[in-house]
Amino acid sequence: MANKKPTRKEALELFKKYNKSDSLLRHGLSVEATMKHFAELFNEEDVEKWSIIGLIHDLDYEMYPNEHCIKVQEILREESYPEDYIRAIASHGYEICVDIEPVEKMEKVLYAIDELTGLITAVALLRPSRSILDLEPKSVKKKWKDKAFAAGVDRAIIEKGIEMLGMERDEVIKETILAMRKVADKIDLQGNL
Repeated sequence: MANKKPTRKEALELFKKYNKSDSLLRHGLSVEATMKHFAELFNEEDVEKWSIIGLIHDLDYEMYPNEHCIKVQEILREESYPEDYIRAIASHGYEICVDIEPVEKMEKVLYAIDELTGLITAVALLRPSRSILDLEPKSVKKKWKDKAFAAGVDRAIIEKGIEMLGMERDEVIKETILAMRKVADKIDLQGNL
């Protein structure tokens, strides 16, 4: 794959090589859909690039949790991934496990929405419908304030990412929900509607 952009099929195969967890796959699909949505929203030329970066952003998380965002760089270089893909993926661990600051718009979106997709998933699963299809941003905002709810979701990281993007939090939440609705069936959030 040297000097050639990876296809989604190749990226998904690589992801599955390093990850067996269904929940991690659903998370990757959520982030992939959200990255694709934001790329389209911002009229980016390479929507597939954004999409693939979202899909494999946690490639090393299951097998190498203590080297998250570090081991992935090594794996992707061995797979001849382009350096801008590698940098973007590593940057989502900024000030958590790496010092690679998100600077490109794509990197800032990934940084902002990674944890946010987790919070939205948790809120959707709490609903009687267990669906994202009828989830409104106000429900997410209500649970945002409840620090005991989805306590593993670092709201400060989401806030920092949203600030980097220069967008309103409500808008980012709304767009992330819209993105995730597009793959509700793949991420088990169709619920009982």
